[in-house]
Amino acid sequence: MKKIPAKDNKKKLELIKEIVTYFDIKIFKNHIDASLSVHSSLSSYTINPIIVKYLSKVLKNNYSPEGVAQALYYPRVLGTSINTSFGYHIQKMLVELKMAKGSDTKGMDIQFRDKLDNRKKYCQLKAGPNTINAEDVQPLINKIKGSIALGRTNHTMKGISNNDFIVGVIYGEQQDLSMHYKLIDKSHPVIVGKDFWHRVSGYPDFYEGLVKSLQSCIDRLDTKDLINKGYRDLVKEIKLSKQFKFKKK
Repeated sequence: MKKIPAKDNKKKLELIKEIVTYFDIKIFKNHIDASLSVHSSLSSYTINPIIVKYLSKVLKNNYSPEGVAQALYYPRVLGTSINTSFGYHIQKMLVELKMAKGSDTKGMDIQFRDKLDNRKKYCQLKAGPNTINAEDVQPLINKIKGSIALGRTNHTMKGISNNDFIVGVIYGEQQDLSMHYKLIDKSHPVIVGKDFWHRVSGYPDFYEGLVKSLQSCIDRLDTKDLINKGYRDLVKEIKLSKQFKFKKK
C-alpha cells in the first residue's frame, strides 16, 4: 500500500494541540465537573436495594451510608461516565476538527478519506481492543453488509469494496484485539491505534505524539481531593434519605 508523504511537523503539532485542548475541555474537565455535581447527587442514581446493600457489605463489611456511597459513586466516576463520554466525544471531535465527516451511511459513525490508499472509508468507531462482546459480532457484520448492499442498489457507492467499510479502534495494538474483533476483521478491516490515527491524520507517528501530549495535559490537571469531595457529598445525601434503613449505632 502506497504511503503518502508526511506533512510538515508544524501542522502535525498544531493538530495534536487542537485534540489535546478538546480532550482537556470536553472530556477531562467535563468529567471532573460532573463528578463534583451530577454524580455526587443521589437523584442521579437508580438504585437496586439488594445489590447496593451487598456491595456496601463487600466494601465496608456493613450496610452503611459510606458503603452505599462507595458502591454508587466509585463505579460511576471511575468507570461508566468517563468510558461513555470518551467514545461519544472522540466521534464528535473528529468531525469538529474536520478529520472526518459524520457518516451519511446508516450504521456507520464517520467517513473519511484514508490518507494511505486515498479511498473513502466508512467507519464504525470503537474505543478499545476489548470493547465488544460475542453477540455484537454478527449484528455488526450484518449492518455493514446491509449498508453496502443498499449503496450498490442505489448506485451511491460505485466501486465500493468490503475493505472500504472498517472498524476503527481508538487505542491499542493489533495483537491486543479480542477474538470478537478478529472475527470481524475476516470480513472488514479492523484498524487499531497507531494505524487508525495514521490513516485519519496522514502522519505515521501521530498516535505516539498524541498520547505523549495527552499525558502531559493530564499531569497538569487539578484533581486534588476530587474523589473524596464527591464521595462525602453523596454520603451526606444518603444519610438524609428515607429510602435507606440503616441500623443505628
